[in-house]
Amino acid sequence: MGTPEPQANGETRLAYILDVPLADDVVRQWPQMGEVVRTRRLIAAVEGNFPELTLEVGRRLRLDDVVVVEWTCDYGDGRLYRNVTIAELENDRAVRVTDYWGEPTSTPDWRRSKTDRLDMPGDGVWPDGEHLTHH
Repeated sequence: MGTPEPQANGETRLAYILDVPLADDVVRQWPQMGEVVRTRRLIAAVEGNFPELTLEVGRRLRLDDVVVVEWTCDYGDGRLYRNVTIAELENDRAVRVTDYWGEPTSTPDWRRSKTDRLDMPGDGVWPDGEHLTHH
């Protein structure tokens, strides 16, 4: 038998990512798609449509009533998405959340001579596929 998966205790993946509970009337925004989802219940319903998703948090920063999280996920196809989630808190619960994520892409040829490769160890801020788990 393998290592047991972490338990969500009835919370959403988002609560795991943020490491704070969600308000019942939380609002989550996805600017890339022009979408908003309202309430913890509907966030959980959307998240339930991605059973193969694995993820891991690389870094969490808490600044007063704001949490900023850098995290990585794989929807089950082996492609790693690098994400940033920003949450505004009231009474230590997330009330407004905005997610930004990036689809994997390659450096364009024209830019290669102007940039260096970013060091991304698998167990660092941007975890690799071997360090992602179900939440």
